[in-house]
Amino acid sequence: MVSTPTITLKPTGQKMPQVGFGLWKVTENTADTVYNALKTGYRLLDGACDYGNEKECGAGLKRAIDEGIVKREEVFVTSKLWNTFHAKEHVKQLAKKQLADWGLEYFDLFLIHFPVALEYVDPAVRYPPGWAYDGKDDIRYARVPLQQTWEGLEELVDLGLAKNIGVSNYQGSLVLDLLRYCRIRPAVLQIEHHPYLVQNDLVDLCKAEDIAVTGYSSFGPQSFIELEWQKAYDTPTLFTHDTVTSIAKKHGKTTAQVLLRWATQRGIAVIPKSNSQHRLLENLDVTSFDLAEEEIKAISSLDRHLRFNNPVDYLGKLSIFA
Repeated sequence: MVSTPTITLKPTGQKMPQVGFGLWKVTENTADTVYNALKTGYRLLDGACDYGNEKECGAGLKRAIDEGIVKREEVFVTSKLWNTFHAKEHVKQLAKKQLADWGLEYFDLFLIHFPVALEYVDPAVRYPPGWAYDGKDDIRYARVPLQQTWEGLEELVDLGLAKNIGVSNYQGSLVLDLLRYCRIRPAVLQIEHHPYLVQNDLVDLCKAEDIAVTGYSSFGPQSFIELEWQKAYDTPTLFTHDTVTSIAKKHGKTTAQVLLRWATQRGIAVIPKSNSQHRLLENLDVTSFDLAEEEIKAISSLDRHLRFNNPVDYLGKLSIFA
């Protein structure tokens, strides 16, 4: 079994695997997929309320535990608070529902999914609620400041429902603001991260503040082609980019492995997914070789500041990254 390095989280000292399995868009045979990822050697599962698959993910995890493949304490489970649950009382409400769906007593990491509060939708009405209040196109803001939401996450730690807390899709100014008012410091920032969106300054800020960084969509446009987003079709794939393919050939690795190694060698955790057993193993084995410094710089030079997961593109509003 491939050994995966870990990142020590502050302030708890808990170790988070640097390579995990992302659960976004895992909607077919979900329980079997999660079970197989754990059997293959993955020990970090990255989920969210909005993915709509937490019950199935929990079933896959339970099967792996019941068969003795893993123990609960050996698996690092991440989930996220959706935008419509930002009010303090709803943070605890949702976390408890999500834990029940997973069949767990605690999350290893719980993140604010996006830095925007939307009007509450009762889970009995629609779950997961999505972006729109009516499930279609009525997007309503809620008057809930991020500080109140963070206090809700801190309460989860106090209650033993989450071991570590953090944020996702935050920009540097919001991270700095959070550090001014937090009682419990954020352990992790999860961001879109690939050679077309390197985000050097944000990564450097997190390193300076002892905040671990997890990158999602490590393959750039590839992650969004299955969503049929035009921006992804209009962007050259990284899998066949001359810079990436030449480095992969030199090391005898796949382009996917090179892209993941570029990220992990920069100290960033990654959460790729695949339905292929061969690629599952390849994606897990991305820390057994090293890129030269000039190779890392060459891949970083592909930066276009190109963000794919930008709500304003697919919703027509919510300019979070403006």
